[in-house]
Amino acid sequence: MGIFDRHRQLLESYRMMRATGEDPLTVTMDRVLSPTEAIINGRKTLLVGTNNYFGLTFDPVCVEAAIEATRDEGTGTTGSRIANGNYAQHAALEAELAEFYGMKHCMVTTTGYQANLGIISTLVGDGDYLVIDADSHASIYDACKQTQATIIRFKHNDPASLEARLRRLKDEPGNKVVVVEGIYSMLGDTAPLKPFVEITKRYGGYIVVDEAHSLGALGEHGRGLVEQVGVLDQVDFVVGTFSKTLGSIGGFCVSNHDGFEVLRIATRAYMFTASLPPSIIASVRAALKIVRRDGAKLRTRLWDNVATLYDGLAAAGFQLGPEHGPVVAVVMPDQMTTVGVWRALLEAGVYVNVAVPPATPGGLCLLRCSLSSAHSRGQLKHVVEVLTGIGRQFGLLPAERVRAVAGG
Repeated sequence: MGIFDRHRQLLESYRMMRATGEDPLTVTMDRVLSPTEAIINGRKTLLVGTNNYFGLTFDPVCVEAAIEATRDEGTGTTGSRIANGNYAQHAALEAELAEFYGMKHCMVTTTGYQANLGIISTLVGDGDYLVIDADSHASIYDACKQTQATIIRFKHNDPASLEARLRRLKDEPGNKVVVVEGIYSMLGDTAPLKPFVEITKRYGGYIVVDEAHSLGALGEHGRGLVEQVGVLDQVDFVVGTFSKTLGSIGGFCVSNHDGFEVLRIATRAYMFTASLPPSIIASVRAALKIVRRDGAKLRTRLWDNVATLYDGLAAAGFQLGPEHGPVVAVVMPDQMTTVGVWRALLEAGVYVNVAVPPATPGGLCLLRCSLSSAHSRGQLKHVVEVLTGIGRQFGLLPAERVRAVAGG
């Protein structure tokens, strides 16, 4: 048996995808020009798949903060937080994030993936129960593989399904930890968080909310779905990332639990990974200030852009994700059509993401768009026009009707 034979089916599918043209999984941006444009294959391309929700990757204040921190403290820490990689700016960012959420504690990790992987796998152990939404992110599923806790899934966004699982566990010893997300990254739908919290608490459980895609985008102050539905003071842990709204890389977890600090010496993904370099911490601190100062204005622009793209594609006849959100998923009939439409979009100067099984819920094939407050209305109307034309070429939409003109 060859070392890669277990991946034969996946590899064959990938080879078929590559054999027909441009590979959507390895496309290279030759040069990024702005939050909304890049040079790809020598062509200026509109970016509609970057998760850059507030467009802060090119914000001059964030850029200058990163440059200054690099000059002052070097290019990297070369060590973990518990060794030589714990700088004053790391502690300052943790204090600022804790204050932003109104929590007592915060721990910053090197990636958002590691925040979920490390925190969730460390919260539970042998004899405990980890109860997760069936459509959870890969980082949450990978956390399940890192723990000896019993893993139980419930139907996606289904409070009754969650309650049925917790009801069966109510007399079982051990902690019950429920994990849900604010905005789900593939279809862009939000969790029914209020009933989830109520059910979890009624059965004596703890709840972790991953706000990776909802930080900044939801809530009066941008604190995510936990703030928008009024449960920020009831959830046990909020996990998030710096790689979406905050325009950088990294992750964090905030909590009010008094024993939280033990996670620093119990979480292997935190203990044995080099900490974020000074430039990243500085840019994230600057971005967080912008979210606090200008978040309402940026959020309004973002949601105006969501309406432009979502409503435009819906009016054209595309099947979309179930609700408006910064992630707009366009449902395709099969993998090859998905890749074909993606390539046609790229050739027309529009970049979106390809999302196909096994990364998608329910075996769906998707073109995944993500919006930014930096997009102009004109750019997004152009995306609607281009995708509509391509949809007709591929037979996904009916041909455009031509109105008869008198005397014509």
